[in-house]
Amino acid sequence: MAGGTLAASRSDNLHSFFKERLERFGFSGVHVTSVDKDGLNSLINELKPRFFLIESDFYSCMTIMIKELHKLFPKLNIAVVSLSRYPADKAMYCVINGARSYVNLLDGLAEFNKGMGEVLKGNGYISPEVQRRIDMRSFYPEPSGDLTDYHVEIIRLVCCGFTGKEIADELHRSERTIDNRKTEIYTALTLRNENELIRDALYLGIVKQDELYFFPRSYALKPLPKDDKRRLRKTK
Repeated sequence: MAGGTLAASRSDNLHSFFKERLERFGFSGVHVTSVDKDGLNSLINELKPRFFLIESDFYSCMTIMIKELHKLFPKLNIAVVSLSRYPADKAMYCVINGARSYVNLLDGLAEFNKGMGEVLKGNGYISPEVQRRIDMRSFYPEPSGDLTDYHVEIIRLVCCGFTGKEIADELHRSERTIDNRKTEIYTALTLRNENELIRDALYLGIVKQDELYFFPRSYALKPLPKDDKRRLRKTK
């Protein structure tokens, strides 16, 4: 299928429909999949498609996934296709992180068809709404950043249920400093709150489930060391 089209969709029951629609647009050698992130990398290596079309809600942390794909396959023509409402800010970062195109059905059928036509020609296309969001910025947004070990430790404590004050006490920092670092984390991962952070940290493997330990508030909070020596200090 080298030079064909790979499409990623979580809607298994609609794969045949998507394949038919893409072929009507003119895409050839269409293969639709719902494999996970690691399986997707292997499939791209195997099929070597010219086009890679992915639904905007295929993956919980799309911007990070696109950044990784763009790094692994810099020549791959990545197009994000949105068939439902998706936050324009997050859509913007799909483009910033390496997607050549972002096509949105909610822009209207005519605009959607125009966008798909541009993708087929190998051109870049950005949904007008997403382009407006980019233009509204006083500077061009930076790609999602990398996390330091310090950031990862804060993420681990958040996932363990620590509050901002408890994290500050544990790491011997001020609450303001912890809040600033959490803001950096949200920006790097293109997230909005702690719920999204916990979900994506576990999904991306930033924090492993066996690293999560929840302590009753009657005990002083002490995260489990890497060597698995569990200790709790009773508070007075």
